[in-house]
Amino acid sequence: GLAWLLTKLWPDPMAQQAVWFSAGIALGIQIIGFLFVRVIVPAHMIAGWGAGMLLRFLTLALHALIGVRLMGFPPAPALMSLAAFFFVSTLIEPVFLKKP
Repeated sequence: GLAWLLTKLWPDPMAQQAVWFSAGIALGIQIIGFLFVRVIVPAHMIAGWGAGMLLRFLTLALHALIGVRLMGFPPAPALMSLAAFFFVSTLIEPVFLKKP
């Protein structure tokens, strides 16, 4: 959904590859964040959520400083799409973090 929409904003093939690569990064980081909150820090949900936010921020910063250059991606599509994926996943996160 969101990745497809973002590829329509940037028709350049390299930009589209950057969007899909960012989607993969966001998915992986989000899974790590969920596992961290649910398994490692279940008694301190807010602390775990804060750690997940820090992980997302550091991932975005590292992608900006290293990943974009290393992969040769155009910076705007790569970073804006990663930020968008993190934003949307943060909005839906409370649904998955409810205690059973």
